[in-house]
Amino acid sequence: MSDKVVRIGCYSGFYGDSPEAAFQLVKSEGANLNYLVADYLAEITMGVFAIRRKQRRIIEHMGGQPDNSKDYVLQFPKYVLRKILPDIIKNGTKIITNAGGLDPVLLKTIIEELLVELNLPPIKVAAISGDDLMAPFEPKNPFASVPLTQFKHFHPFSPLSPTNHQLFSDRLPNPEDPLLSLHTYLGARGVAAALDEGAHIVVTGRVVDSALVVGPLMHEYGWHKQQQPTDNYYNLLASASLAGHIIECGCHATGGNFTDWKLAAQSPHGGFANMGYPIVEFKASGEFIVTKPEKTGGLVSTATVAEQILYESLDPALYILPDVILDLRQIKLSQVGKNRVLVQNAKGRQPTEWVKCCGIFMDGWKVTGQLVIGGAEAKEKAEAVGRAVRDRVNNYYRENGIAEFRDFNIEAIGGESLYGPNNANSTHEIREVVLRMTGHHDDPEAIKALSIEIVSPATNMAPGITGFFDRPKPIPNLIHFPGLYPKTEINTILHIDGQKKIIPWGTWDDKKSFDSPEPVELVPEAVIQKGQETVMVKLIDLAYGRSGDKGDISNIGIIARDPKFYPYIKRSITAEAVSNYMSHVCKGTVVRYDLPGLLALNFVLTQTLGGGGLSSMVIDKQGKTYAQLVITGLEVEIPSNLLRASKI
Repeated sequence: MSDKVVRIGCYSGFYGDSPEAAFQLVKSEGANLNYLVADYLAEITMGVFAIRRKQRRIIEHMGGQPDNSKDYVLQFPKYVLRKILPDIIKNGTKIITNAGGLDPVLLKTIIEELLVELNLPPIKVAAISGDDLMAPFEPKNPFASVPLTQFKHFHPFSPLSPTNHQLFSDRLPNPEDPLLSLHTYLGARGVAAALDEGAHIVVTGRVVDSALVVGPLMHEYGWHKQQQPTDNYYNLLASASLAGHIIECGCHATGGNFTDWKLAAQSPHGGFANMGYPIVEFKASGEFIVTKPEKTGGLVSTATVAEQILYESLDPALYILPDVILDLRQIKLSQVGKNRVLVQNAKGRQPTEWVKCCGIFMDGWKVTGQLVIGGAEAKEKAEAVGRAVRDRVNNYYRENGIAEFRDFNIEAIGGESLYGPNNANSTHEIREVVLRMTGHHDDPEAIKALSIEIVSPATNMAPGITGFFDRPKPIPNLIHFPGLYPKTEINTILHIDGQKKIIPWGTWDDKKSFDSPEPVELVPEAVIQKGQETVMVKLIDLAYGRSGDKGDISNIGIIARDPKFYPYIKRSITAEAVSNYMSHVCKGTVVRYDLPGLLALNFVLTQTLGGGGLSSMVIDKQGKTYAQLVITGLEVEIPSNLLRASKI
């Protein structure tokens, strides 16, 4: 077996991450960094790109002058690549990124022009396309729409079942709802093929996030060239996918968004102000180290890595990806040095015949506005003002024969609105809040009435109102929906050396044997004996937590701080306990999954984000606070002697 170690760093976890991160990794690692990857695309990002493209095409169609928005991530060539290109060419570091957005082929051309402008060697640049399912149906008239019914092979996606696709699937568009975009998540084989052809920079559209790491590892170790894939082949792909999942969100693996945040904020070498971005050191055996550059802030520990493993996951036995099904249940983490964590025991299975896809459609218009309210009874004043504004506008609608709001949301931010009925307002007075109001209406002209009325409370309602600015403008209410599409209907297209090549899929499991994953040994729940002295302890004192989103679904991962606590956490933190505590936001089901290797639990909450990141009217559209709500709100019953021995 090869002793080659491949080092891959990730400098971007989303469109908005610091562009300086790329320079940090290139400067600190030099020629020791084999690959630099960047993930820019999320569902929200795709929605923003889609609506901008639609608006631009309408303006062009009407003979107007469109804005300068691009269908790719402009930040990448303008602020990142321009700065690091000379060094990555000198060092031999290759770049893989999904910055291509809706038009990776155009971004390829932009990069090639940048090489000429900077008088740099003509390295190969490749683009991967094929993810845009709407491209063949795009109408010449931008006012025309493409309905979902046009896509005969589309299936809904279930967060709870790999075969019953209707089970708690997200809302789908009606036949009259115009689609703005529909993209599949391509796999890693296109990236690997581009590197096989000598590409130094590979830009993609929508690929599964981990493909940015799996593709280089496929290329380096030649996995994709095996004629008959073995069980170990899928274990290797699973391990590579896990490596990609761990670093795809940048500093999420190095102390960002970490439960024990002070350890990162107060860490040496600048803390939060100089967070180190993650690096994986991957071996041919499938084991890998997670680390970060020396003399940077943050930390890499088994806890930071475990939190990120659970982030945005569903059933841990069936983390379904285009190239493999990853089983997270038996992952083993070991601290092998300062800021060095060894990751082992990823298991993989043959992938399904489907790839996931994500679509965006438009459903009416929204207006969101904010006011700051201070002084006594601030929360009560804010809620009263919000109701008054809503009623005032609805009265106007009724008097003028206009339909009322389809929905209206009022939040007093700072008054523990996120906690719903579990808030602690009864224990202290709230004297400062931000009143956030959002209205949803079908008519963009009608909803302008809310834009007008949102600032009127400053002089005609409660005392202590400030913080009002320009009147908010109506924006399209975009709905994200996930689905499945058969691989037989999708081509991964490689653009390189002036040619286009179709890259075939690997084999898949057409017998659907993945529906019943093999059981693993679980840690039993604790049994508390009658008469045993116990105490109630806040979950945050016994566990770490991280939450994320998948459309209208949120997951909450809980990881025990100590193996001794895990059985008691399992006993107290049940699906029912989480469902009851989160009932103010969760309108679907709560399912609990075990990850005994990580001493962790994963709770999947369906119908819980008000429609998801693009359309939700609440402040936390992506469930980012949910783990904090749970670990600070729920308690665990444990024996008193265990508490004393643990010195909590």
